[in-house]
Amino acid sequence: MQTRRIGRTALAVTEYSFGTAGLGGLYRECTREAAMATLDAAWEAGIRYFDTAPFYGLGLAERRVGDFLRDKPRNSFVLSTKVGRLLHPVPEDKVPDYTYVKPLNFDITYDYGYDAIMRSVEVSYARLGLNRIDILYVHDIGGYTHGAAKNNVYLEQLLDSGLKALEELKSSGVISAYGLGVNEVPVCLDVMRQAEIDCILLAGRYTLLDRSAVADLLPLCAKKGTSLVVGGVFNSGILATGPVEGAHFDYMPATEEVRAKVAAMERIAEKRGTPLAAQAMQFPLARPEVASVLLGTAKPASLKRNMELLRFEIAPDDYAAFEPHTLVAPELGPEAVRA
Repeated sequence: MQTRRIGRTALAVTEYSFGTAGLGGLYRECTREAAMATLDAAWEAGIRYFDTAPFYGLGLAERRVGDFLRDKPRNSFVLSTKVGRLLHPVPEDKVPDYTYVKPLNFDITYDYGYDAIMRSVEVSYARLGLNRIDILYVHDIGGYTHGAAKNNVYLEQLLDSGLKALEELKSSGVISAYGLGVNEVPVCLDVMRQAEIDCILLAGRYTLLDRSAVADLLPLCAKKGTSLVVGGVFNSGILATGPVEGAHFDYMPATEEVRAKVAAMERIAEKRGTPLAAQAMQFPLARPEVASVLLGTAKPASLKRNMELLRFEIAPDDYAAFEPHTLVAPELGPEAVRA
């Protein structure tokens, strides 16, 4: 699999990468056997960049990823994890419901300051059982997660001292790159206007259906040499399932308007002889600012099915026909949605 460089660093990642929230039991239980089988399927597909986080299964995903990668040659893969949430142990009956099924017995405290980031990295090393983390992402900072008032406090923590911790870790060789791991564009712009970062893991905001990153973020990334790792390319599923009844967009049931747009996209893809999911998977890599597309699942079959979509050759010019704002027309309205 081809690789692309992260920012202006010497670090290169495979164009497709593997996200491990599902291995921590996101929405449904994932057994250890299923987790290892899925990681093995990703490895066999040529994926060599793996992303995890303390939050995923409250430590469970980091442990599983570390167990899988421990016997692999260290220079054969790239690993990222995240900071911003500290885990602390709680009784089994006090574990909050963060949508993870059978997580470890921990709760979280948000902290984006210097000391918390240094502590988070140390504990991640212990959970992973590995001697190097390549990329650190600041996890879920922004109003999308915290609301405006709380985020002002957390953003101040990051800008006042958290970024200093990340820069020290990079300059000392503990990590090779750092950036943000978020679901929104505004906080990326806020941070990039005040600091230099290597990369952004952005979920759901640069897809066939959601082009939020196009107007301001992509040009700023190009100017500053910041790479994007794009997650959520199926926008919570609808670009993989199509506009079926019950399809989800942005973590919620898709509206009729969204389903109509996806129905229009599906028709365009069919005329080109490609599944819509293949268009969605390959779309972000048409831009040089994008280093990798992050795929996440807890099922080997799903991972293999997604990787098979790469056999469809799609020209970058094809994507102009999928501009969401051009798909609102009477003949492509709600009546085009299929049940």
